[in-house]
Amino acid sequence: MQGNKKVLEGIVTSDKMNKTRVVQVTSRKKHSFYDKIVKVNKKYKVHDEENESQQGDKVRIIETRPLSKDKRYTLVKVIEKRKLG
Repeated sequence: MQGNKKVLEGIVTSDKMNKTRVVQVTSRKKHSFYDKIVKVNKKYKVHDEENESQQGDKVRIIETRPLSKDKRYTLVKVIEKRKLG
């Protein structure tokens, strides 16, 4: 890894595009007024050169230079394949 690039883990929610995946990352934040921990979901478009991930897979992604209008992350590896059945 070079520099201070963000590394995130999330679930692939869409694999319909060629070499692009949509990954949903769930994080926990403290609400500023209510002081309660809330879940925050954010979706990222991710470059997947070999089309190796599928919908439902848990993946690790890393921040890169802008690859298109929306793509700013690249797939590092598939951590866990989706559960079939």
